[in-house]
Amino acid sequence: MDAAIEAHGVGKVFGKDAVGLRELSLEVRPGRVLALLGHNGAGKTTAVRGLSTLLRFDRGDAAVAGFDVRAQAHQVRERIGLVGQGAAVDDQLTAVQNLVLFGRLRGLDRRAAAARARELVVRFGMDDAADRPVRGFSGGMRRRLDVAAGLVVRPEVLFVDEPTTGLDPAGRRDLWQALRELVDEGTTVLLTTQYLEEADALADHVVLLAHGEVVAEGTADELKDRLGHAALRVRFTDAEEAARVLPALRVIDPDLEVDGGVVTTLDAADPGVLPACVRALAAHGVTPAELSLRKPSLDEVFLSLTEPKEYAR
Repeated sequence: MDAAIEAHGVGKVFGKDAVGLRELSLEVRPGRVLALLGHNGAGKTTAVRGLSTLLRFDRGDAAVAGFDVRAQAHQVRERIGLVGQGAAVDDQLTAVQNLVLFGRLRGLDRRAAAARARELVVRFGMDDAADRPVRGFSGGMRRRLDVAAGLVVRPEVLFVDEPTTGLDPAGRRDLWQALRELVDEGTTVLLTTQYLEEADALADHVVLLAHGEVVAEGTADELKDRLGHAALRVRFTDAEEAARVLPALRVIDPDLEVDGGVVTTLDAADPGVLPACVRALAAHGVTPAELSLRKPSLDEVFLSLTEPKEYAR
C-alpha cells in the first residue's frame, strides 16, 4: 500500500542564518496519525506548509495522497484538509454560515453544504451557538470552528497545526475524539503540537524536531524507553514499616533506591516485579501509602533531547 504522506530529505532555508527545516524524511501509512513534536520554531509549521503546498521546499522530494507536492500541487490540494494556527473564519458570519461557505468553496451544492455544516456544529459541540455571529465566540470556540472548517469535505489527508491551542480540557477532549473518529473513517492525519500529552494520546508515530532537525522518532513507548525502563515506586507510612520489608524487596531488586527511609524505587523492566513486590508487602503485613508503576514521560524525553536556545522560525 502506498504511503499517504512521504518526504525524503526535504528542507527550507528562510535566510542566510534562518533555517526552518533540515533534511526531514518521513512516511505515514493511510489511516495513521503522525505527530511532529517540538518547541516554537522547531520546524513543525514549515514542514506542514511545505507538505500542503503553501511553500516550496528548497531540497528533497515529497508526495501527499500519491501526488508530488511540487509538480502536482493542484491534485494534492484537492485531497487534503488544512487547519492552520490562525483562525480562518469570518467574524461577521455565523458558525453555520462559515461552514456553508467553506463547503461551497470546496464544491458542495447548497443543500449538501448546509447539511454538512449542521452535522459539524453538533460534532464539535457548537450546536447552541450555531446561528450566532463568530465575533462573539471565545478563543476556544473559534478554534473548534476553524478545525470543523477543515473537515467540511472529508479529506484523504488532514494537516492540523497545533489543533488544541487555546482550548480548555473539555474542548481538547472533544477535538481528540473528533480526530480519532476521522482516522477511523480512513483519513490520515499529520498534526503538530507542543503538548506531549497530545502526541501520546493521538499519534501512532512521533517525530521530535529541534533546531529544524529530527532528533528522535518512534512510537511514544519507544521514545520513552530511550530514557530507561519503568520504575516501581513504593512509599511507606513510616521508616519502621519500610525497614521491615526492605530486605525482601532487595531480593527482587538488589539495586533499589531508598529516599529518606520511607520511599523506595525498584527497576520494573521485568513485568514480574510488580506482583513480586505486592506479594512481599502482603507477606510482611505492610500496606504502603503509595504503590505506583510509571514509565518515563514524553516530557522527560523531550527535555533530554532538546536544549533551551534560540531557534530559526
